[in-house]
Amino acid sequence: MLVWAVLWILYMSIVNVGQIWYGFGWESLLLEVGFLAIFLGNASTEAPVLVLFLLRWVLFRLEFGAGLIKLRGDPCWRNLTCLYYHHETQPLPGPFSWHFHHLPKPLHRMEVAANHFTQLVVPFGLFAPQPIASVAAAIIVVTQLWLMLSGNFSWLNGLTIVLALSVIEGSWWNRILSIDAPADPDPLPHWHVGIGIAVAVIVAVLSFWPVRNMLSSKQLMNHSFDPLHLVNTYGAFGSVTHTRFEVVISGTAARENLAEAEWKEYEFKGKPGDLARRPRQIAPYHLRLDWLMWFAAISPTYAGPWLLPLANKLLQGDRTTLKLFRINPFPDAPPAYIRATMYEYRFTDRQERRSTGKWWNRTYIDEYLRPVSLD
Repeated sequence: MLVWAVLWILYMSIVNVGQIWYGFGWESLLLEVGFLAIFLGNASTEAPVLVLFLLRWVLFRLEFGAGLIKLRGDPCWRNLTCLYYHHETQPLPGPFSWHFHHLPKPLHRMEVAANHFTQLVVPFGLFAPQPIASVAAAIIVVTQLWLMLSGNFSWLNGLTIVLALSVIEGSWWNRILSIDAPADPDPLPHWHVGIGIAVAVIVAVLSFWPVRNMLSSKQLMNHSFDPLHLVNTYGAFGSVTHTRFEVVISGTAARENLAEAEWKEYEFKGKPGDLARRPRQIAPYHLRLDWLMWFAAISPTYAGPWLLPLANKLLQGDRTTLKLFRINPFPDAPPAYIRATMYEYRFTDRQERRSTGKWWNRTYIDEYLRPVSLD
């Protein structure tokens, strides 16, 4: 319990210091689950039923909140067409996203309908008697594995699977893995039971705000209502972008006549750039700059606090900042100017893929950040 408490405190300090770079829903989810993990005890004692119930409550809010935000958000979720676009426009497409995007549209509609069922109906089964709860959890696991195949969502899917596996009863594990549960675990000490009750009361009180948020017509997608991230509200993709825009950062060594200068692009580790480079498997790792660049393409004001400082670091040739990129086109000396341009990116069709070997097409849209120098 002490080890888990130390881990939770350390990571909470990182999240709070990290500010916008750690403002993702799965950060709060990891903190909330990590807090509850403190009170699970060790392997030699009985599992505290109250804490296991609280983990189910987290999983319920995670799934049901995501389902509600979709129904209230983009109309394409209600008419079952969001996956016509989502595999192409999601933050970081994965190795199979191109293939998912080109699935027949009737199958896309079936995917959305199945997602609605999993997120709006199945979560209630988590609180039903066994084996119904185990079946509900298994459906969630299968859905999360599907999401892991179709895109990169950091550790969100993996942590959701861990929560769902905690619901599956022991007899299932015995049959699947041919393992036996420890015989006669020690009963929980009275102090441990008392702490579990106290934690349950705290969670019940703090759940008022997430529940009110879920019932509100102005539901927040991912939000923490307390500074310790103890009980949060969750959701994902309340709106789906129908067109993929990418901000491309490039530099030049030229100091004048920039219109005719040679501009070299900085290649990111995960987000689309090189048209012939297949999208990579990144999750469960989280490329924070790549994700923020996706948000920057949607809303330029989002990048206001950090885009110019980023350009400044590149102009200085800052080695720590350059580690965030896959390719540094200026290995010998920093560029004289940095700029950012906006492109529309689209997956190639099957014929283009065979003839050109490219995964993407792109069209120039506009200047995003005018050329800037250290001066």
